[in-house]
This record gives sequence, structure tokens and C-alpha cells, in this order.
Amino acid sequence: MSENNKLVGPLVGVSVTLLTALIGLVTVRSAVASAGERLLTPEAEKPQVAVADQAEVSYCTPRFKEVLQRVLHSCGLSGEGQRRGCKPADVKNFASISDEDFNALFTPLKDRGAVLMFDTSKHELDAASKKLLEDRWFDRKGARYFFVVARASKTGTPSKNRALSHRRANSVMFHLKEIAKDDPDLDKKVGLLWLGNEFAQLSKSYCDWNNSRPNKKCGEEPINRSAFVSWVDCRL
Repeated sequence: MSENNKLVGPLVGVSVTLLTALIGLVTVRSAVASAGERLLTPEAEKPQVAVADQAEVSYCTPRFKEVLQRVLHSCGLSGEGQRRGCKPADVKNFASISDEDFNALFTPLKDRGAVLMFDTSKHELDAASKKLLEDRWFDRKGARYFFVVARASKTGTPSKNRALSHRRANSVMFHLKEIAKDDPDLDKKVGLLWLGNEFAQLSKSYCDWNNSRPNKKCGEEPINRSAFVSWVDCRL
């Protein structure tokens, strides 16, 4: 065997070793660089909320969708378990949103939704509220979720008003079951929130919204003896 052939074997082995080491070094540097980028931009690791597409209405902003997803999950509408609704603590803790921000998110639904008014300390829907609820329900336009946000005014204790707003939300749900009794997925479409007088009270400016008592005197007390209802057109 010639001297050249004797050197080929060792040289090939050395070359393979160097190439393997080089590949390993590049891989390590790439991993370190990626880790550094994640530290500098941690938001890249978070699940991304779908942005509104051109087919959606203007209020379906990324922020609206983010909170909507949290509410859907915490109120039992995400497909996991049965519908259970949301009380004030749920919205505060799970949706992680302030009173003002919560109301601001629903403000764009002014023309889409309606406010059903109740008598003091009462939870029964009157004829006008039932008619307005039916109008809003059958104006679905392909939306997936129907929200019911019931409240109570400042009169009375927080615990009593929490229970009262819960009964008001249930009254809306009971009527929906009457008019949509053939819909087997009703519970998966309706999100109930009862806020009592502890969270997201409405200002008197909401008296200008479409409500069941347009000809009666309105202010902060009566507008919070109510249940806001609306389909939400956003796709998640």
C-alpha cells in the first residue's frame, strides 16, 4: 500500500469528526440564539389570538376576541363541560378585565343588542322585554354566541343583588328555551353572566340604547335593573 493510501483513512476519519463537531456547534449556537430571542420577546411564546378578518364586523378586534375567549372558557361555553354561567367573581378573576374595559368592549354592540328592563326587585320579563328579546334572538345573522349580561341596581345588599341578577339572567334563558325549544344546542350558544351591582355598572348614557322601556324615565338606577342581550358575530 502506498504512503498516500495509508494517509487517506486517517484523514477521512479526522474530516468526519471535524464535520460532526462543526454541525454540533452550529446547532448549539442556533438553540442559544433562539432561546435569547424568546427571552427578549416572551410574547412570541404566548398563544396568538386570531385577528379579525375582512368578513367580520369592526368590533371584532384582537382585544375583543381575547376577552371573549376568556369569558367563553370561564362561563362554560368553550365545549368543556356544561354551561354554568358567570358570576361577578368569575368575570373579575377569569376574564381579568376591569369594569370600564368590560363595558367598553360591549359598547360597539349598541346597534346589535338590546337592554331588557325590570321592575325594582323583580326578575320577570314583561311583554315588551319578551318581544324585544325575540327580535334580537331571531336576528342571528349566522353568529355563534348569544350573550345575556344581567345586572341589579345599587339599591340593596351585594348578595341579594347578585341573586336577583342571576334570576334575571335565568328568566331570559327560560324564555329563550320557550321560543327555541327545537334547538338542541341552545345551552352551547347562550352565555349567561350575572353581575349583581358589584361589577360593570352601567352609566346613564346607556339609556340611549335600544331598550324595552323607551318611553319611561331612565337613569343609573333603572338602566342597571336590566339584562343586556346580543349575538356576537366574531369568529374565534
